[in-house]
Amino acid sequence: MRIDHVAPLYERVPPMLYGGTERVGSHLVEDLVRRGHELTLFASGDSRTTASLVAPIPRALRLDLDVNDHLAPHIIEVSEAFERAAEFDLIHCHVDYLAFPFARLVATPTIHTLHGRLDLPHVRFVLRRFDDVPLVSISDAQRRPLDGLDLAWVGTVHHGVPMDSYPPGSGDGGYVAFLGRISPEKRPDLAIAAAKQAGVRLKIAAKVDPVDRAYFECEIEPLLADPLIEYLGEIGERDKAPFLGAAAGLLFPIDWPEPFGLVMIESLACGTPVIARPCGSVPEVITPGRTGFIADSVEEIAEAIRHLDRIDRTVCRREAESRFSVTRMVDGYEAVYEEVVSGGRGDARACARRPPVVE
Repeated sequence: MRIDHVAPLYERVPPMLYGGTERVGSHLVEDLVRRGHELTLFASGDSRTTASLVAPIPRALRLDLDVNDHLAPHIIEVSEAFERAAEFDLIHCHVDYLAFPFARLVATPTIHTLHGRLDLPHVRFVLRRFDDVPLVSISDAQRRPLDGLDLAWVGTVHHGVPMDSYPPGSGDGGYVAFLGRISPEKRPDLAIAAAKQAGVRLKIAAKVDPVDRAYFECEIEPLLADPLIEYLGEIGERDKAPFLGAAAGLLFPIDWPEPFGLVMIESLACGTPVIARPCGSVPEVITPGRTGFIADSVEEIAEAIRHLDRIDRTVCRREAESRFSVTRMVDGYEAVYEEVVSGGRGDARACARRPPVVE
């Protein structure tokens, strides 16, 4: 199958540092190429791929301080991708609703994986207007804010990670981990408070976006003086598996409807159990008492930290292998591709009423 993938331009594919959407997209593209599909990837010029790369910009936007308008490059990218629509059997977009209007102008079947939160009013407004566009969700929980809308869902496909990139760790590093991004909705303050209450070291490996700089400096930085807390900053992909593998557990105390939470399955792949608050996709990914704990308050999270030794790390790894591998993810997407291509654009709404592809 000739497939056109349209990736966000904020990070390269795969990202050098933080970047869940671009990392998942890279895993998907590379495995599709290995399976014999003919892939064209629209992404930043510093991307690394075995697919045919088309680069509207020379490097990822987050690391290019000379670019102030992030919308303009994406408009160029999507325009170029759809101008070449006749060359492909399918166009797969990862830029949320930006490509919706273009999809209606071409005969080539198109699907759109939605990677962001869907509980915001403007998202509901747009999706109501484009209710015929074939959509893929990354968790069943991601869809719930849109209950009541008759949308053209064609499947749910959970993220997957390459297991050989996340070898099981011993968990003997003497700390619990927080990994990802410093922001109010990620609640690093709860992770810090719970670790202190449990009397356990916490290592924080996370980036700070410009929009969250004030929050970090005012709310989080003062908390880092405690000897139990160590802030490492943003780490690269090479350091992620050792960091997670040595941790006794991953703290994921989110306070928003997280669409998936890639770090949870990266942690499980390393054999590291997850302690998370019951938001968004968390109950869909974590099985309490088996692969971690679901806890809400600081007191509950601290208590869960004390019981991490009850979780079998080999079970965490097996769960990741069986449910969240790249193979399972790509199997899911191939099933969606076949459904959409065989049915055509006109059958997208009918496809949405069939059982979704899961994991």
